[in-house]
Amino acid sequence: MAKAFFRLQKFLRRTQFLLFFLTAAYLMAGSLLLLQRSRLVIQQGLRGTSTNQALPVSDVMIGVGIGVDTRTMQNPRPSPRLLVGVDVLQDSALDQRHSPRWLISRNSELRQLRRRWLHRFMNEQEPMQMKGSKVMEHTAENKGTYIGCFSDDSRERTLKGAVFYDLRKMTVSHCQEACAERAYSYAGLEHGAECYCGNRLPTAAAKPEECNSECKGEKGSVCGGANRLSVYRAEDLRAGAKRRRNVIYRGCFRAPENLTDTFPASLIQPNLTVEMCSEFCSKKEFPLAVVRGTECYCGYPTRRFTLHDGAEGPRCRRLHSASSHCLVYQTPVQDTRCTDRKFLTTKSKVFVALSSFPGAGNTWARHLIEHATGYYTGSYYFDGTLYNKGFKGEKDHWRSRRTICVKTHESGKTEIEMFDSAILLIRNPYKSLMAEFNRKYAGHLGYATDRNWKSQEWPDFVNSYASWWASHVLDWLKYGKRLLVIHYEDLKQSLIPKLREMVEFLNMTVTEDRLLCVENNRDGNFKRSGAKQKDFEPFTQEMKDLINRYILTVDEALRRRNFTGLPREYVPR
Repeated sequence: MAKAFFRLQKFLRRTQFLLFFLTAAYLMAGSLLLLQRSRLVIQQGLRGTSTNQALPVSDVMIGVGIGVDTRTMQNPRPSPRLLVGVDVLQDSALDQRHSPRWLISRNSELRQLRRRWLHRFMNEQEPMQMKGSKVMEHTAENKGTYIGCFSDDSRERTLKGAVFYDLRKMTVSHCQEACAERAYSYAGLEHGAECYCGNRLPTAAAKPEECNSECKGEKGSVCGGANRLSVYRAEDLRAGAKRRRNVIYRGCFRAPENLTDTFPASLIQPNLTVEMCSEFCSKKEFPLAVVRGTECYCGYPTRRFTLHDGAEGPRCRRLHSASSHCLVYQTPVQDTRCTDRKFLTTKSKVFVALSSFPGAGNTWARHLIEHATGYYTGSYYFDGTLYNKGFKGEKDHWRSRRTICVKTHESGKTEIEMFDSAILLIRNPYKSLMAEFNRKYAGHLGYATDRNWKSQEWPDFVNSYASWWASHVLDWLKYGKRLLVIHYEDLKQSLIPKLREMVEFLNMTVTEDRLLCVENNRDGNFKRSGAKQKDFEPFTQEMKDLINRYILTVDEALRRRNFTGLPREYVPR
């Protein structure tokens, strides 16, 4: 009896230990799960935080198969005071007591934004292979007729009238409507996020199951595949679709000596109208419609016809077929001679930075460089908005050397000396500060509200960022190994000469026709549009005095380095 009792007591002790162990394991597992969830989920409503905030690429790429750089993004904090004639700004950190609240919490916000983007990105990356060999159905309520799956050659695309990217929200309807608004007959989708428009069907049909990529913005709907196009008819939407933009008058120009050699397509029509010529050229997929009397010509800007020397006056009012001048109109068709881009096939031996203060036009300069050279640009950060709109170099590691140059807003000796050379883009500080403030509160394409401008955030922003504008230029002048200084205003006014200078600095060659194509597509997708802000003066006299001292200091530093000084419009107000 005693022996049996002893065995029972021993068993109960083991059971208690086992229950204790299981309870502890359960609590640990719950804690780990809670920690994991807390790292991936972010509370909404961060004050003053834009979802378009640029993120450091190294932190974003953790867990998605990209090389990781353990260096975190540094926030340059220049000295709050800058005296005229001082060669170099002090690098001491800006006291947090003089910084706006959102600037103090910037690192925390960036970490939260990275986690939110990573969580969404990983959800989107569910491989299509998990769906097996099942053919995806065209279940979406599309307005146009589905034609079929076709092979696509990236070197010579059939649907090349216009190209659009949206790696977050691409849907079949979005692509169809975009193509219909530009007067195209067909819309083709590829890789789940790329949209191509054209008026001629691809010739090489593919197996239906090869179009197996799910649309990024529409689950259950197919958007092509790897080198495969899901083609839809877009012309069904033309009657009800609004035109994205009307035919744009480009001006009156002297006609080339031989019009038939200059322009690939032509039409002679009695009672010819601008609309008739534009429609004819749109169907032929040409961006220019040229009218001279009863004659219509279609083509591109070329060396023979650059559109640089306009001529208005009596000679342009009554044109006939023998006139020496012609009227030029921009059709809804995109000039695609310069839209093809790719990564460098071999690693670049020269590590080039495209450096600027935020709001100085870096994104626009990247657009110009990519279309001029045909190669992607990289970024020290990661901006999901830019990546989703076709800047594929955003996701590439900034040190991969597969991009033609790397965007950066960094300053300081260590960050600058990592690069072998740099294009230093400088913009009027008054314009730069306003542009960055708009981006901060309304994204790349929006405008800050009157409430934002009238709040305390605006003077705090100027006090913190104005000195950064100056210190950024001075640091690059001091530590940069090989510099090309480009003023935003000069690039805007003389695009082709300045762009050619930038391309040569990158050790690339480019044809004149390609530069003219870039000029024809100069705005890109990131020019602020819509209702612009009313003319108002957000700068107080105290702000002007501060900024003007910075302008004089930077101008003096540029001249000491034998660079051209700042443009006249920078002159203190």
